[in-house]
Amino acid sequence: MVMFSPEFETADRKAIEALQLERLKYIVGYAYDNVPMYRRKFDAIGLKPSHIKTFKDVSLIPYTTKDDLRENYPFGLFAVPMKKIIRLHASSGTTGKPVVGGYTRKDLDDWATCIARVLAMAGATDEDIIQVSFGYGLFTGGFGLHYGIEKLGATVVPMSSGNTERQLMLLKDFGATGLVATPSYAMYLMETARRNGMLKDLKLRLAILGAEASTAEMHASLREISGVFPTENYGLTEVGGPGVSGECREKAGMHINEDYFYPEIVDIEKNEVLKEGESGELLITTLAKEGMPVLRYRTKDITSLTYAPCKCGRTTARMSRVVGRTDDMLIIRGVNVFPSQIESVLMGMRELGKNYEIIVDRANYMDSLEVRVEVDDANLLTDYGKLEELVARIRHNLRVVVQLDVKVKLVEPMSIRRGEGKVKRVIDLRSK
Repeated sequence: MVMFSPEFETADRKAIEALQLERLKYIVGYAYDNVPMYRRKFDAIGLKPSHIKTFKDVSLIPYTTKDDLRENYPFGLFAVPMKKIIRLHASSGTTGKPVVGGYTRKDLDDWATCIARVLAMAGATDEDIIQVSFGYGLFTGGFGLHYGIEKLGATVVPMSSGNTERQLMLLKDFGATGLVATPSYAMYLMETARRNGMLKDLKLRLAILGAEASTAEMHASLREISGVFPTENYGLTEVGGPGVSGECREKAGMHINEDYFYPEIVDIEKNEVLKEGESGELLITTLAKEGMPVLRYRTKDITSLTYAPCKCGRTTARMSRVVGRTDDMLIIRGVNVFPSQIESVLMGMRELGKNYEIIVDRANYMDSLEVRVEVDDANLLTDYGKLEELVARIRHNLRVVVQLDVKVKLVEPMSIRRGEGKVKRVIDLRSK
């Protein structure tokens, strides 16, 4: 299997950890010396960079949160003078100030390396033509993937997001073999291509998916519809953008670029670092960022880690698919429900389409949960016997997974609004 950085990606575990610890000690001192917020946080608890001698000592370092980043908007967390920052990106958050990221020339080169590795993990080579259907701008996804594709040596088609008809035209005319998109938009493109009879004209073999969480069932459905092999990658603006980790062809977790990121899985309530295989919130420390180092950032993403070597030959740690977020978890009548659980059920049923909405409401002081999902064949909606049986089966399957009675409404194909960027699956009406 082709790797972009085989000397590191197949390194002995002890060698990986030795490099991580060396970089960890350095970045802690670097952040303390150059970022006033970290100096204040450390001094408030009497912590010095010299106290961080082992991986266990990392738990002494205070968390960094999104509020910390917003309170230091726009450039308060930069560790270098502005003249050394040659790129700015920012999050697309809907509340409060955006999160700003600053990059030195070295940061951009490191970022491209991380992305090139992720692309190689997915099976991309310098012979591929890859169309980027992420938006270009302050969002990290478009430019992040763009420069990674170039570093890999592949041909990049900087299409940006939107204009589905033109997206499909270029996929066909340029003979693109790879697509970069959100999972929901990739599904929409392939559904549209199938409906228009265009699938046979496409040369796509890879879909490199990111920017929103997806399930194994979503990937299986995309592959069944289009024949494209999908892989997921992970990243976030706060630590530099995409490129933190990515799936290889074994699809057995996302390999973390451990020479650039130190991951921890933590039980936040107990302030306890969890063991290998245990699920908790992912914390990330950047190990080589010059422009904006970040220590123990709370991603709020729930996952787990394994350090066992992968069948692909890589020895880097792998994170499991993100199953939910501590801040998008729905609490319905005392039960914790993640949208990804619902998606897993829906994507596993062949009679259903690939688009759905989750409606949360409250009546008479009681929360309710409704799932609206498209059927694959509109004729099903006129066969009341089959319709009733299918609804009953969906409700049963959902109850097994989420431990709640869920109202189910089946609707016509293509009737639920599609999005070209991050899709909004959950509509919570309780605050209204």
